[in-house]
Amino acid sequence: MRVSFDIDDTLVLRGEQTARETGLLPGWLLKRMGEPLRAGTKSLFRELKRQGCEVWVYTSSLRSTVHIRWWLGVHGLSVDGVVNDDIHRVRLEEMKLDPTPSKYPPAFAIDLHVDDSPGVEMEGNRCGFNVLVIAADDLNWTEKVLQAAAVCRSR
Repeated sequence: MRVSFDIDDTLVLRGEQTARETGLLPGWLLKRMGEPLRAGTKSLFRELKRQGCEVWVYTSSLRSTVHIRWWLGVHGLSVDGVVNDDIHRVRLEEMKLDPTPSKYPPAFAIDLHVDDSPGVEMEGNRCGFNVLVIAADDLNWTEKVLQAAAVCRSR
């Protein structure tokens, strides 16, 4: 089973009051070199992998796959796959989908996508893929992801 995560406003929360993960680098250096990682991400990724899931990043940003892997590595994490806007566009052009959704996890055999956007959820409903929308202020977001993954796995 594959679970993917959006970056902006899902894994990266901006704002001084936002709880963040610590990285492998000192905090002052981490602030200068990378984006903040949402608190709970490390334990969530590890638990999903322990359960046999592949963990992916699926973002509509223009960050390179190398940058995304480096950023997660600074936090002590790795992912099984990365889809950025360039990869998404090439794959969907090959598939000739009309209209083209902003994200289409089935094109990458992704079973569950976690995002902050209700628009992506609407596309999931229209195009037949599973999306869990989580809010930036949701303190129980990791439990919701694990529950949604369990539901997808049981289908």
